[in-house]
Amino acid sequence: MDSVTVDAAVAAMEMPRLEDGCVNLQELARLLVEQVVNAVMDTMAEAAAEDAGTSRNGYRDRRLNTCVGPLELRIPKLRAGTFFPEDVIERYSRTDRAMLAAVLEMYRGGVSTRKVSGIVEALGAAELSKDQVSRICERLDAEVEDLNGRAFGPGERFPYLWLDATYVKCRRDGHVASTAVVTAIACDGDGNRYVVGFDVVDTESYDSWLSFLRGLRERGVGGVLLVVSDAHGGLVRAVGEVFQGAAWQRCVVHLIRDCCRAARTRERRARVARLLSPVFRAKDALVVRAAYHRATELVASFCPAAAEVLEEAEADALAYLDFPPSHWKRLRTNNVQERTNREIKRRSRVVQVFPSEASLMRLVGAVMADVDEGWQQSRYFSREKMDELWALAEKGGAPAPTEGDLRLASDAAASIIAAAEVAMEREAA
Repeated sequence: MDSVTVDAAVAAMEMPRLEDGCVNLQELARLLVEQVVNAVMDTMAEAAAEDAGTSRNGYRDRRLNTCVGPLELRIPKLRAGTFFPEDVIERYSRTDRAMLAAVLEMYRGGVSTRKVSGIVEALGAAELSKDQVSRICERLDAEVEDLNGRAFGPGERFPYLWLDATYVKCRRDGHVASTAVVTAIACDGDGNRYVVGFDVVDTESYDSWLSFLRGLRERGVGGVLLVVSDAHGGLVRAVGEVFQGAAWQRCVVHLIRDCCRAARTRERRARVARLLSPVFRAKDALVVRAAYHRATELVASFCPAAAEVLEEAEADALAYLDFPPSHWKRLRTNNVQERTNREIKRRSRVVQVFPSEASLMRLVGAVMADVDEGWQQSRYFSREKMDELWALAEKGGAPAPTEGDLRLASDAAASIIAAAEVAMEREAA
């Protein structure tokens, strides 16, 4: 469109003003855009009528919600044939792309549909009801489906897999119920993290986990060497069936919490946590195992129930020691899942109760899409660290320790436990 047309539109427009007499720039922009777009469509219709050998035949009105406000558009009609300026506005759409993008971004950020409507109105744009916002947000469904259904090639390996569930209130079968949102995060052979699956299930049961994990396998999530999760019985059983041969790492943070729950008094809980925390921070596998045994023996002296939990969990709690030491910090806990769950909770808290499973799935998918996109900016494990994993696998694991190694590890473990007890006594004093 040339400058002459723009100048004519500006000249024909009365300058809108605020109550204090200042020019209302937002309304000015809306009026200018409205007049320019209508002028553009008139020009396009004249050309279309000339090419078709027909003439113009009035207008049909269309209201379009935009970021500068509602535009009253006049779409020209022809006496013969049809005309629609598809490069100006979309068919059947009452909201322009910029407004759609703004609404979707607010929804992704955890703003409720009711609040989105208020924000849009406060910005001076046309009022959108919460139902209209909900219909706009349905555009996310395709994006969510693509993320949750993407297939991985047969040659791709995912040595590490983190699994967890969080609970959100959702209306199901006519009543509000606590609904499990299960998620899976994997690290591929190059050290990159991916969201490989998520779902809304009836309950966090063996059957639900089995179906979910089988879906991961069908889409190419294979080559799993270690699965990290909490000690949910149904989950652990399903992992053993679907990813046979993979080790299972019991999150040590959840393990310490379980041991603390077994202690009956606040003093005992504090002592259990103080003794166990430094055990998993040791840098040598032999030292960790020796310190774990010493801590278990000491806990048994004042809390047999917590010691029993430790004894039963030893193999699973120390599974991460069979992998490169540079990986331990990110393998011994399920922190990567905990952070993702907090993001889901943060964004779902404003909704409180989701009206349907579809709406819950939509928000979870939007959160996971944002998380997955952010992870692609950097590796979770560097290429050098992943090379350590493959080199260790080729060797068949670490060499057997000597008696001298075991003796040194025992001494180091004794020092760790003694330091923990001293620190605890100082705090008590």
